Amino acid sequence: MIRPLLLLLLFGTGFSTFAQNAVRVLTLEDAVSLAQASNRLVKNAQLSVSMSDDQIAEARTYRFPSLNLYALGSQLLTPVDFTFQRGAFGSFPGIGPVPATDTRIHTPLRPTFYGLTQFSQPLSQQYKIGLNIKQAKLAKLVDEQQLRAQKQSVTSQVKQAYYAILRTQSSLASSEENLKFDRELDRTTERYVAEKTALKSDSMDVKAKIAQEEYNNLTLRDSLTSQKEQLNDFLGRDIRTDFSVAEVPEATIIEASLDAAQAQALSARPELAEARLTVQQAELNRRITKTQYIPDVSLALNNLSLTNVNLLPSNVVAVGVLVSWDPLDWGRRRHELAAASKTIEQSKNSANETEAQILVEVGAKFRKLGETRALLHATALQRDAEREKLRVVMNQFEQKAALLKDVLQQKTSLESVTNQYSQALLSFWTAKADFEKSLGEE
Repeated sequence: MIRPLLLLLLFGTGFSTFAQNAVRVLTLEDAVSLAQASNRLVKNAQLSVSMSDDQIAEARTYRFPSLNLYALGSQLLTPVDFTFQRGAFGSFPGIGPVPATDTRIHTPLRPTFYGLTQFSQPLSQQYKIGLNIKQAKLAKLVDEQQLRAQKQSVTSQVKQAYYAILRTQSSLASSEENLKFDRELDRTTERYVAEKTALKSDSMDVKAKIAQEEYNNLTLRDSLTSQKEQLNDFLGRDIRTDFSVAEVPEATIIEASLDAAQAQALSARPELAEARLTVQQAELNRRITKTQYIPDVSLALNNLSLTNVNLLPSNVVAVGVLVSWDPLDWGRRRHELAAASKTIEQSKNSANETEAQILVEVGAKFRKLGETRALLHATALQRDAEREKLRVVMNQFEQKAALLKDVLQQKTSLESVTNQYSQALLSFWTAKADFEKSLGEE
């Protein structure tokens, strides 16, 4: 009876899929894909990229002609009167003076209307508009890098949450196997007590062990539920969706050298790409600032309409060139240009600092991954050794060459080492997820 129980304990402490057929198994690849498609923060970042397209299209509209309408409807409070002296327009042979007598033109107090229609085509502004379009395109590239960074962050969170569930799920399966073992051991001990070959205290020790394992089982179930809710939130779906996770094979391939990892990170990290784009934005902003020295020249067509105003023409149409420039700025443009130049230096310094921080981070994550891999190997060997010790003690207990307390002590030792192995495995996968994130992988 003892040997089947031993086999049940020894082979039930590793990773196993704790799921019923009705519960959907969620693989790590599926979880990452769902998060990339449905995570709310990722969706917001995607909307920012889409908004950038609208901003580029908006910037292009300034290249085209504009039509401005101005209208003023008013009520005269004072009359608009004109008086022309006799001969104001000259004296002509056969006609005499024009006008022949003093003439007064009177506009009564009545509603009037003034309308101005202006149609203008930018000319000199085309250069500045082109720079603004480039600036909008750079802003879109920055938003795309922020989208990549958000995806990487979500992917890392999903992986870590997935590995935590995998560890808890495996620990829960081990707890279930331990409960089965302890209950069978309790029945065996009760029989030994009845046969006067075991003490009553031995039976009480086993029952206490069962109670402790039941409490451990309850806490694991609660932790598993909370972890699943958190992962469901990362995936952008109903947090009450039930699922189980699939086993992830232990990695056996050693990652590339540190130099190769750092080179990959420098070419793939969105933070560095964003910092370099910020430098380009600062340089372009300086060029835009410099365009303030260029006068605004436009081709303009104006139409002035007047209603209920005597003497003045009712419609005046003119076409020409409209120039607008403020030559007296008291050094404002010069100071803005100097500030833009300093902003370029700031952005370059930030880009260099970002590059240095990436190199430091990749180095730290690379070394941490190596440490966790070594720890995982050591705890795996220790776990196998404790399993073998328990097998020997169980054989001795079966032959009545060892006491029950020896079995319980060795079982506790195996459980402790198994927990250490589970923690080491979680630390390894977490370190691997962090390392992959530091490389710029999505």
